[in-house]
Amino acid sequence: MAIVKPVRKAVLPVAGIGTRFLPVTKAVPKELLPIVDVPAIQINVEECVASGLRDLILVTSRGKDALVDYFDRAGELEELLERKGKHAELAMMRRLNEMAQISAVRQPETRGLGHAVLCARAAVGDEPFAVLLGDDLFEGDPPGIRQLLDVYARVGKGVVGLWEVPAGQEHLYGIVDGASVGADVFRLNKLVEKPEPGKAPSRLAIVGRYVLPPEIFPILANTKPGRGGEIQLTDALAALCASDGLYGVRLRGERFDAGDRAGYVLAVLRYALRRSDIGAAVRTGAEKLLRET
Repeated sequence: MAIVKPVRKAVLPVAGIGTRFLPVTKAVPKELLPIVDVPAIQINVEECVASGLRDLILVTSRGKDALVDYFDRAGELEELLERKGKHAELAMMRRLNEMAQISAVRQPETRGLGHAVLCARAAVGDEPFAVLLGDDLFEGDPPGIRQLLDVYARVGKGVVGLWEVPAGQEHLYGIVDGASVGADVFRLNKLVEKPEPGKAPSRLAIVGRYVLPPEIFPILANTKPGRGGEIQLTDALAALCASDGLYGVRLRGERFDAGDRAGYVLAVLRYALRRSDIGAAVRTGAEKLLRET
């Protein structure tokens, strides 16, 4: 049996413009929009760290240097906090820089998610890696990407995260057809990107978590532009499925689509409700608003 290389790195594509959140994303990267007081990008970084991944690669674009700055040291701010005796806040600021090794590569033009992942090829090298999409926030035990890593360690093949979507919404996602090979684990037969209504092979959609072998890079390099004139990661995954095999994991836990305005608001509400400092006040206020609406 071939030795399965450990997964040490994660790629976080964050080059998108975020048009659904205009006008705020004209000046603020959508990944820095706060979920209460913690940006979505930090929640995904914390998921990586909790899953044992500490070498993280941000795929950015022009105008998104703030994402890298967010995880950098802020000397003047740290000195101010120390002078004022705000030790808890100081520790929180330093933790942002210390919890992971974060580097960045540029996607020079908007050519799709597949191209964004391809831009990380040199930084990843010849080893398997994880991919996390910032629009998908997961709460689970173990964390979402850890669930995929555990399956990858057993099968040594690419693994994608799956979520069962409501009937009638299949055309909004990449949908899989596969055979169950264990609890919540499927060996995939094919992938269909946004199938026409009524023609989806299942209700299992590919969501923003992947563990991929390095063989995906030459496939991506030879993938022609697909839907929307972009290089689709799903097209490359379909080719990987046919050539090398691909698995899917139905994720356990709770998922929020923070790339959708309603999903973003629900994510903020969920994270606020679980906070010990503001949860009770938010619940009372939300119940009052519901009664008055």
